[in-house]
Amino acid sequence: MTSPTRILAPEGIAPGNGYSHVVWGTGRFVAISGQCALDEKGAVVGEGDARAQADQVFENLRRCLAAAGATFEDVVKLTYFVTDVAHLPAVRAARDAVISPDQLPASSAVQVSALFRPELLVEIEAFAVTDPADHA
Repeated sequence: MTSPTRILAPEGIAPGNGYSHVVWGTGRFVAISGQCALDEKGAVVGEGDARAQADQVFENLRRCLAAAGATFEDVVKLTYFVTDVAHLPAVRAARDAVISPDQLPASSAVQVSALFRPELLVEIEAFAVTDPADHA
């Protein structure tokens, strides 16, 4: 598979802040369930700290992607669920620490009233496309 094609802003669409409006690729589709700030034992990491939680979420996503033979370069879509949109700068900072500005996936951000545990502030799901030859 070649790297996914990314279009930051199609003609007539205003550029987004930190995402591509359109991303596509060919290969094996990988869906990563929403990840929260839980460590390998299921304990919450960074209670009350959106940046610490976002860092843990991206580490969990990295591990899930690796299990599928993928990296953040293969990610074509991220969906952010936050309990307060005020957490988005922390989420973006954590994202920027692992995803290059020229590899930005498509994304959506949604404020939710709660996640499955009250201590959690952020959940992120990912879709990626990998080279099927890597898994033959």
